[in-house]
Amino acid sequence: MAKIQPLADRVLVQPAAAEEKTVGGIIIPDSAKEKPLRGTVLAVGNGTKDEAMVLKEGDTILYGKYAGTELEFDGEKLLIMRQSDVLAKIG
Repeated sequence: MAKIQPLADRVLVQPAAAEEKTVGGIIIPDSAKEKPLRGTVLAVGNGTKDEAMVLKEGDTILYGKYAGTELEFDGEKLLIMRQSDVLAKIG
């Protein structure tokens, strides 16, 4: 199985699952669900000479609504983004 290794100051994130909400018994379709703004770091790059990596694998993070680039790998939807796109580390 191939593994994705981010380069430089990038991190690979697995977004948290979107919450399923119902309104009066109506199930909200996937297209109307809000994107989660929380995720788990799966892999990190080595950083750059100007910016050391402060994130590590397993960290739970918050990121901006439009942060990162979506990709699908082995049937999983993932995000790859710069460390600077991460707003906060949880815990």
